[in-house]
Amino acid sequence: MKQERKMHFQEGRRAQQQLESGFKQLENSKRKFERDCREAEKAAQTAERLDQDINATKADVEKAKQQAHIRSHMAEESKNEYAAQLQRFNRDQAHFYFSQMPQIFDKLQDMDERRATHLGAGYGLLSEAELQVVPIIAKCLEGMKVAAAAVDSKNDSQVLIELHKSGFARPGDVEFEDFSQPMNRAPSDSSLGTPSDGRPELRGPARSGRAKRWPFGKKNKTVVTEDFSHLPPEQQRKRLQQQLEDRNRELQKEVDQREALKKMKDVYEKTPQMGDPASLEPRITETLNNIERLKLEVQKYEAWLAEAESRVLSNRGDSLSRHARPPDPPASAPPDSSSSSNSGSQDNKESSEEPPSEESQDAPIYTEFDEDFEEEPVSPIGHCVAIYHFEGSSEGTISMAEGEDLSLMEEDKGDGWTRVRRKQGGEGYVPTSYLRVTLN
Repeated sequence: MKQERKMHFQEGRRAQQQLESGFKQLENSKRKFERDCREAEKAAQTAERLDQDINATKADVEKAKQQAHIRSHMAEESKNEYAAQLQRFNRDQAHFYFSQMPQIFDKLQDMDERRATHLGAGYGLLSEAELQVVPIIAKCLEGMKVAAAAVDSKNDSQVLIELHKSGFARPGDVEFEDFSQPMNRAPSDSSLGTPSDGRPELRGPARSGRAKRWPFGKKNKTVVTEDFSHLPPEQQRKRLQQQLEDRNRELQKEVDQREALKKMKDVYEKTPQMGDPASLEPRITETLNNIERLKLEVQKYEAWLAEAESRVLSNRGDSLSRHARPPDPPASAPPDSSSSSNSGSQDNKESSEEPPSEESQDAPIYTEFDEDFEEEPVSPIGHCVAIYHFEGSSEGTISMAEGEDLSLMEEDKGDGWTRVRRKQGGEGYVPTSYLRVTLN
């Protein structure tokens, strides 16, 4: 209908242009008739004046009369031409206003009536479809209402805890480190060394603050390892279980495929017309290699899983044993005997427990939660090519060379600038008119 409407308007414009062209021809013939009449009148006055002039010769009078006759004849021809042109224009004008335009308007009216009919039928189909869908929507809303009433926040929170719990043991009480004992000894005591700079060199464990696992500390960038040792113990155990299940499924799939290939090979050997048994050898060999590889991976993940489960159980036992006894009150500096016993217990504890490595001490506990809050890098929304060279000298702009391919990061907001990213790095704004932009 849009094309039909355009065709009718073009038809109307062509008819109007023809009428305008006829009117211009009428005006030209009218001006020519007016000009020829003036020239004829002027020539007649000149011939009459020469005829009355006694000094004029007979040849001049005859020449003037002949010129007046020619001008009069030209004026008569222009009059006839103007009359014919006027009659033709009036006929064309009547045909335009009484025939052509009404026909075009009738066609436009008929087209619009058909459009209204189609539109009404479309709204009818839409209403019918909506009436059919409304009960389904109502049923969905009822189901949502029932589901909302059945929400169990306690159970949901427990599920989330089981999904994301770290498995780390709670830290024990901070031991008292008695630094007064070396100060009371003789300066020649070998337990307190004196470095070259004159400051006493204290021996003992490192600062306890580095061994703390702060739950809400800033996440450090960790390297992902195959055994998931970068994750907390509980999360590591879950990931290893998932990987072990995946490998077992793949192994069972390969075993089934090997059995199927063996059966197919037996069939080919018994009935050679069905196929060549040798053609199956490469696939059988590949399947056997895959089975061996998956068996090794299963053994590897089983060992890692056993180690992770033992670590989780030991953490739970350590946490329970630590919190089974009441903590010691932080009194003033303990006496020498207690300090010596504390130091002895510390020495035993240090010898029995291997201190955590620097990497594990600094590792954050809740890496799963930190991933939810990491800012995703902005991806380009298209690409563009620099049509001209631009030197980005002002703040916020970036330079580009003619013909350079750029990544489109943000469209023009109406100020004539577009934000782009160069392949070698760096983002900034460049004039929009300097780019040929293609959106994704």
